[in-house]
Amino acid sequence: MLNRTQQPELIAIESIDFVAPKKYDLSPSVPLYHMKEVQNETARFDLYFDAGNCRGEKGIPGFTNGLLLSGTPTKTSIEIHEEINSLGGFSESGVSVENATFSMYCLRENLQAILETVIDAITNVNFDEEEIKELTADRKQKWRIGQEKVSTKARQEFRERLFASNARYATRIEESDFDNVQRDDLRAFHAKYYLKGLTKVVIVGNFEEDVILEISTLFTSLLSEAVGGFDADLQNEAGVTKIEKEGALQTAIRAGKMLFNKNHPDYLDFLFVNTILGDYFGSRLMTNIREEKGYTYGIGSMIAELNGTGYFLMATEVGKQVRDNTLNEIQFELNRLQTELVPEDEMELVRNYMLGQLLKSADGAYAMTDLFLSAELHGKSLDFYNEAIHAIRSITPERVQELAKQYLNWDDMTVVAVG
Repeated sequence: MLNRTQQPELIAIESIDFVAPKKYDLSPSVPLYHMKEVQNETARFDLYFDAGNCRGEKGIPGFTNGLLLSGTPTKTSIEIHEEINSLGGFSESGVSVENATFSMYCLRENLQAILETVIDAITNVNFDEEEIKELTADRKQKWRIGQEKVSTKARQEFRERLFASNARYATRIEESDFDNVQRDDLRAFHAKYYLKGLTKVVIVGNFEEDVILEISTLFTSLLSEAVGGFDADLQNEAGVTKIEKEGALQTAIRAGKMLFNKNHPDYLDFLFVNTILGDYFGSRLMTNIREEKGYTYGIGSMIAELNGTGYFLMATEVGKQVRDNTLNEIQFELNRLQTELVPEDEMELVRNYMLGQLLKSADGAYAMTDLFLSAELHGKSLDFYNEAIHAIRSITPERVQELAKQYLNWDDMTVVAVG
């Protein structure tokens, strides 16, 4: 019998037994990954297309993605959505800098039927003029509302300066772009980046192999023949930019620089540095700027990854009267990491937090699949995360200081404050 008067033994995390999805080759360059180990009747599929914002101009990638289910010559948008809804499907789609995705959650028994509907809709979308007008009008209104927010303006200004070396990555939509969307431009982008742009398929659900093989035949007409190149040497424009916005009570701050992704030898150790600085509630930025100074409800830092590189970002919103004080305190925390060794008790706290978060992020088939996809994007296997455990357990205060000196110099940062 379990003795509840005794504390359970604490066991150090040495490794995690990951389960990888099975890979099928739809073509020499397009994989299908299937994660079977789902203990219930739910399922998901993800379609990845080489149709990110860097592939087009004036919002065309986003408009095209938003119209994928807008109707075909034989089905209206309403009919397509009614088919999916009747089968219990819930979809998500979006466009990032370098790719576009379409995902669907549903019951396992309905996945194939929903997938057939989706593939037909994407393949044969006819970009009806009324659907285009409706989408662009809706997004124009949302854009106008967004332009009143200091966070939106700061994000736009920061992105332009972060990706200063490549205009394709810094593309920015203007109000006039919503009124100038041409059906032919949408068709041309769709033909190039969707009809021959499918780069990866992911299926999560308890399916037998014969079902997966049958499903795999649905993608034949969409398979990418060759993915275009991605910039691996982006350079940010360093310096501080302060933009006044009349009537704003808050100031949005974005600060960061081009950095690297999982393929860089310093990536895992820098994750630890980033966590100390701003990637958990007890981080130094939160402790200083929220808890001690009361300047903000929240502030954080992160590493974002692209196909060929990555970047470091710090973000917050503060009262406009403490804008300069906040910038000074951020700079102070960067300098402190460079000049003072992190105490061992703080190192141990961050170790335990990161290991716990890694265990949590590997809980279940869906989470495990997402971990795999994050590593697979950069040619890594799930062994990457056991390497991360080793890095977390072995990093020293001296190594933290070394990386802070190398990568967290304020003069290298792109800093934008809008408010």
